[in-house]
Amino acid sequence: MVKVGFNVLAWSAVISEDLIPIMDRLKKIGYDGVEFLVGSPDVPAYKKLGSHAKNIGLETTCVFVLNEDENLIAKDESTRNNGLDRIKWAIDRALELNSKVICGPFHSAFATFAQHAPTEEEYQRSAEMLHNAGLYAEQADIILALEALNRFECYLCNTMAQLRNLIELADHPNVQAMIDSHHANIEEKIIADAIKEIAPYLRHVHISENDRGTPGEGHVPWDEVFSTLADVKYNGWLTIEGFTRNDPDFANAINIWREFAKPWDMAEQGLVFIRKMSQKHGL
Repeated sequence: MVKVGFNVLAWSAVISEDLIPIMDRLKKIGYDGVEFLVGSPDVPAYKKLGSHAKNIGLETTCVFVLNEDENLIAKDESTRNNGLDRIKWAIDRALELNSKVICGPFHSAFATFAQHAPTEEEYQRSAEMLHNAGLYAEQADIILALEALNRFECYLCNTMAQLRNLIELADHPNVQAMIDSHHANIEEKIIADAIKEIAPYLRHVHISENDRGTPGEGHVPWDEVFSTLADVKYNGWLTIEGFTRNDPDFANAINIWREFAKPWDMAEQGLVFIRKMSQKHGL
């Protein structure tokens, strides 16, 4: 049976005790889990939030990115090793949060581009590092669920076909995939075909509207998304990832310049929408 989560990036990218009241309310309104961005340097805060989530019966997942100095596809070996070290650091933080999934586009550096299409050498470099990251994740019983992003945020993996190729090159059972409906809405010809393409490796799903607002209020073909997930017998997380300007530093970093929805409207209405669509399509 699928579980429903909400990403607290709608409020803050910072890991701190300020998120505890948000976690409490998400649990109260019926969420199964909460998703955190792993990146904040305050290591003790991860343990506190992980303990609190466990105490209130809320599961956790993580999302994670790499920067230009940690790029797994860089020609420079030390840069690639920086990226591997950073992924291992993220796995350690996920353990403290009691998470079993780290999702995100950490196959390469976020919003870092070259003046060429992705090369076979870049896929090979990323795959080698991801395989090594998988070995570390295996010891922690954590799945690394890689994400394809739209062309304006990434060039290595924009589609599920590209992502599947990379995962198969990485060749480790703990290196798997996710799909985000926001990015798929931009890059895929037919979302149903994309879900079927990645289905053997699909371990996480972001339910994200075309404008990053409340799911169900935009033009993502939701019946197609939910019916296809049911067809491939998906049974992992359905996590809402919507963005606001609540955390200006984070919003500016990802080019969010206006409000799409209020965080709690997104959380409350989004949960109703996911439950309705899941029931409709037998997910």
